Amino acid sequence: MPARVEARKLTKCYASLPAVDQVSFSIRPGELLGCIGRNGSGKSTIVKMLVGLLEPTFGEVLFEGVSIGHNQTGYKRRLGYVPEEANLYAFLTGWEYLELVATLRRMNPKRFEEKASAMLEALTMFPHRGSLIASYSKGMRQRIVLIAAMLDDPDVLVLDEPFSGLDVSSALVVRKVIQRLAEEGKAVFFSSPVLEVVEKLCSHLIILRRGSIVASGSMDKVRAGSGATPGLEDAFLEWTEHVDADQIANNIVAAVRAPGR
Repeated sequence: MPARVEARKLTKCYASLPAVDQVSFSIRPGELLGCIGRNGSGKSTIVKMLVGLLEPTFGEVLFEGVSIGHNQTGYKRRLGYVPEEANLYAFLTGWEYLELVATLRRMNPKRFEEKASAMLEALTMFPHRGSLIASYSKGMRQRIVLIAAMLDDPDVLVLDEPFSGLDVSSALVVRKVIQRLAEEGKAVFFSSPVLEVVEKLCSHLIILRRGSIVASGSMDKVRAGSGATPGLEDAFLEWTEHVDADQIANNIVAAVRAPGR
């Protein structure tokens, strides 16, 4: 199956230094690609280039085989994006914000009302739809952003730490929603620092180190390639830092347990 979204040698330089260096990957319909790396490894820069908010220094992003630079507006209409920070218009109510998104996406008003009401109800936000966003908690803002991203049934979802601020119940529901949307043919890019979530959710993975991909492929392939014990945490440390997590943990525990004078 051809890729729905493809990154080709994405490179972003600041003052001639690459923050992202020749990163390439593809996401086919039904695939859920996880992206992990230490702080400063280039995750957020890749996300911003992937959604068209940042122009690559070199390389390009393609949607269904065509560079997104040729039709940014058309691409964004088929894209759902959850940013790392839920920066919303605080002077709007939750409903007004979703209404604004629907207007920009040229959604049928009746279709918008039905879909927004159903999703607000499902995520326990319906009673708060008329409250100002300024009064929302972080988790409430995050739920509004998630609804906005899914509102117009996008073909591509780019999720940058989508569970930030969510309570356990909401996070569980959202995880199942993301899985089912992928099963129905969405192409999903998922960036998160929580390895357990990535391991449970994603079908494929890229691991970044200092702006470059050091491992990619199916989850099983990445685990096997590291030579670490089965489990993403150890594989991640092997690929990114080439360290023995068990030995480091033993050293720290030994220091903690060392007798005093």
